[in-house]
Amino acid sequence: MESQSSLPATEVAVREPGRPEVDAPASANLPDRAWAVLLIALGLSVLLVAGLILAELWRIGGPALAHTGVKDFVARTTWDATRDLFGAAPYIYGTLVTSAVALVLAVPVSLGLALFLTEMAPPALRSIVSFPISLLAGIPSVVYGLWGLFVLVPLLRNPVEPFLARTLGFLPLFQGAPIGLGYLAAGVVLAIMILPTITSISIEVLQTVPGSLREAALALGATRWEAIRTAVLPYSRAGIVGATMLGLGRALGETMAVTMVIGNSPTIRASLFAPGYSLTAVIAN
Repeated sequence: MESQSSLPATEVAVREPGRPEVDAPASANLPDRAWAVLLIALGLSVLLVAGLILAELWRIGGPALAHTGVKDFVARTTWDATRDLFGAAPYIYGTLVTSAVALVLAVPVSLGLALFLTEMAPPALRSIVSFPISLLAGIPSVVYGLWGLFVLVPLLRNPVEPFLARTLGFLPLFQGAPIGLGYLAAGVVLAIMILPTITSISIEVLQTVPGSLREAALALGATRWEAIRTAVLPYSRAGIVGATMLGLGRALGETMAVTMVIGNSPTIRASLFAPGYSLTAVIAN
């Protein structure tokens, strides 16, 4: 007892009885290091695949851009292969306009649904509302196009577009003949198609907000909306922006539904009632 108590504190070691003291080998963390290297490689492979896609697109489209010139390709409005004129401005314009209309219509609705389902809805109602939103993501784009052509376009032709022309006709966006087919129809269809994507991702992001942030805001006297505005939304801003970018990617790349309702007219017009064209629609046609 005296010999044990007389040892310095730095020399006292705690180990299991009957087990020899063995130093940990240098390769003890080898599986962890291998797993970390594997994850880094998988993460970089996404960038590698994206780089390969860009390289292949440049290899295929490079000669055409070199022949026409990037400036003329983007700025010209005439596409005539017989005269060696290749201007994609109407198609780029139609793609950007329809995608912008889709985001303007879909983002507020998607964010409102996500906030309602995560912050206000009771559990029973949450499951009822979430199911149709998830169901929308599984509908093929051709079905959206047929619905837009036979249901949405007649509704836009009468009474939606005449009503917009009467009330907001002083704006160039809502002038022209209400024919139904056009940028507005394509934008509405795209908004419905990207709504489940933005909503589902926003719900996942909002569910990651720590409950302590909400409780702190409520404890300081904030209302439920003030707690959402000051605590929940700032914390999840980056995730909501990411969900919006994913929805934008879906809107930019959609083909068949847009082709069926945009009107397929290679012109640039300010009115949303006018028929137009998009890059994906001209490729499909």
